[in-house]
Amino acid sequence: MWAELAPIGRDPTSGGYLRFAWTPAERAARAWFQTEAARRDLVLESDGNGNDVAWWRPEPQARAGGVVTGSHLDSVPQGGAFDGPLGVVSGLAAIDVLRGRGLAPVRPVGVAVFAEEEGGRFGTACLGSRLLTGLLTPERAAGLRAADGVGLVEAMASAGDEPDLGRSGLLDEVTAYVELHIEQGRGLVDLDAPVGVGAEIWPHGRWLVDITGRPDHAGTTRLEDRSDPMLTAAATVLCARTTAEQTGAVATVGRILVEPNGTNAIPSRVRAWLDARAPDQPTLTRLIDRLTEHTVARAGADGTSVRVVAESASPAVSFAGTTTDTVRRVLPDAPVLPTAAGHDAGVLAEAGIPTAMLFVRNPTGVSHSPAEHATEADCLAGVEALAAVLEELAFR
Repeated sequence: MWAELAPIGRDPTSGGYLRFAWTPAERAARAWFQTEAARRDLVLESDGNGNDVAWWRPEPQARAGGVVTGSHLDSVPQGGAFDGPLGVVSGLAAIDVLRGRGLAPVRPVGVAVFAEEEGGRFGTACLGSRLLTGLLTPERAAGLRAADGVGLVEAMASAGDEPDLGRSGLLDEVTAYVELHIEQGRGLVDLDAPVGVGAEIWPHGRWLVDITGRPDHAGTTRLEDRSDPMLTAAATVLCARTTAEQTGAVATVGRILVEPNGTNAIPSRVRAWLDARAPDQPTLTRLIDRLTEHTVARAGADGTSVRVVAESASPAVSFAGTTTDTVRRVLPDAPVLPTAAGHDAGVLAEAGIPTAMLFVRNPTGVSHSPAEHATEADCLAGVEALAAVLEELAFR
């Protein structure tokens, strides 16, 4: 499975992935999943938000409530191979393991693929799961546009989906969700463990810093006569780093759009996107408040204007609960660790679905990059751990 999926959407020059939601590469990955589901005689269900779940249903069904695993297949720009796909492949492989043992579930077991988890095309992380659970309104989603101006509904329809945005019944009968994911950090490396259990997700979000100035000539305009939004943007980037260091948070400006984007022109507008995360909500709020205050003050000094807009915000998520208790009982030797990375599991937990996470060791600690990696031995350990958890949740 990994050999078949890995080439889809990979940039041959960099080795990074360009699987953006509702593009040909992401569609090919989704078709791969649908083919794998059909090979296993799994029943595929989809919703109008672009999400899929492939079900292994017991006959007759002995108990109500399903158990779902899975992740996503889309990527960040030039992302790694494992972020998302490892959870999907491992979910299918875990079903193979359980079937190979001659076991039959007493509850439905599903493998999910959630749409636009990374927000790489439409800017909202976990878009599919947020819509599915009702945590994002259809009206707001319908207003989302990609960088090329294409709207969400248009993109979905062009890719062959039938858009019906909003809360769906795809997971209404689910009693547990367990997401396996490559660790995006070095926690398991330091602990010398192949598999870990998620404790919590830090609160995090994305903010647009939109700065406007006055376009002018780069050579003939005196420095003191300029209203240069790039100066305000640069000061914002440095302030984000300094404030994060002071508060124990992390903050990154990884995307900037400049207008008119000319080498010999003073910009008229700079839009910068801030990603910020912190161990708790008060710390995150303090970081954003300090940054906003500094940016507004700097804009006044630069003769520019600025607005800071929250585009998405995710509260802290604790995976404490019955599902995680079961995981820890089944995997008593697996270390428990937090993460600052967002996941569909966090959205489902916020919506009230009992949720747990498993992490597979990443020897480089690098993620959202072609250097992201996991060894075959650790991936197989992850499959065995996931199979053991599913057996406890859905076969007893």
